[in-house]
Parts: sequence; C-alpha cells; structure tokens
Amino acid sequence: MGSGLFSAKGEGLKAFTLFEGVLMLVLGVLALIFPVLASAWITVIVAVGFLVGGIVGWVSNLARSSQLGRWYCFSRLVISTLFIVVGAWMIQQFRGGPLEGSLMVASLAFAIGIVFILEGVVSMLVALGHTRVSGWGWGLLNGIVTLILGVLIVTMQAWGLLWVIGVLVGISFLFSGIDLLAFSASFHGED
Repeated sequence: MGSGLFSAKGEGLKAFTLFEGVLMLVLGVLALIFPVLASAWITVIVAVGFLVGGIVGWVSNLARSSQLGRWYCFSRLVISTLFIVVGAWMIQQFRGGPLEGSLMVASLAFAIGIVFILEGVVSMLVALGHTRVSGWGWGLLNGIVTLILGVLIVTMQAWGLLWVIGVLVGISFLFSGIDLLAFSASFHGED
C-alpha cells in the first residue's frame, strides 16, 4: 500500500513536470512571435511583483513587529517601501507612453541577464552532477544556452532591447521546456 502511494505521487509529479515543460514551450513560441510585447509584459510582471512583494513585506513586518527588533523591523520596512516605490514607478513609466516604457524595458535588461547567467551556471552544475540520469545532456545544453543568453543580454546595446529581451526569453523558455520534458521528468520515474 505504501509503495502505491509513492508511485502515485511520483506519477503526479511527473505529470506536473510534463505540463510545465509544455507550458514553457508554448510561452517560448509566443515570446518569439511577439518579442516586443513579451519584453513589455516581462517588465510589467516584474513591476507588479515588486508592488506585491512590498505590500506583503509591510503587512508581514508590521504583524511581526513585536517579535522583531526595532532596527530589523525598520530596515525591513524601508526595503518593503523601496519595492513599492520602484514597482509603482515602473508601472507609471508604462503609463507615460512608449518611450518611457521602452526605457524601463532597457533598464531591466541587466537584471535579467544576471539572472540568466546564474540560472545557466546552476543548470549546468545540476546536469553535470546527474550524468547517470537519462537526458542529462539536455540539462547541460539548457545551462549553456541560458548562460550565453545572459551574457548577450548584459552586453547588449540599449536600443536593441525592445525586441531582444522577448526573443532571448523565448529561446530560454523553449530550452527550459525541452529540458523539463526530456530530462527533469526523469527524476520522477517509477519506483
């Protein structure tokens, strides 16, 4: 009875991983078809994330203020306030029109590039640490491609970022989808 439970859980995790892989493939294709729109949406999602994170940080810190030290609580409230201000400012830039919105997209490029570089290194290390798992080469290729994309983003001219971020994110999503379908789903094999 116990092994059946683990088998069902493993199958559920494998199905979820496969779903995630298909979703990443679809999002990657859409980003490649509409790169400027994808670039703008990525920036808006980050802005909303900053807003939500800042608001949740304020609520959490105020709710826990009696358990936190004054200095720690104050510093967390300052950081939460910065998240709210930056998120609101980013959204306001998009409301200001295409020029302001495009400047926001370009300013986010460096942060995305750094994330891709770190993600690429981690993906390569995970793949190289699991060379006995079927499909590990896809994980390694995903890491290499993501690392290269990160370096491209960080070194790119600002004028090209309106469409390039969408294209690069689309490529990264495609490779992540393939990785999930061909390699990562293998971690949830039958017991």
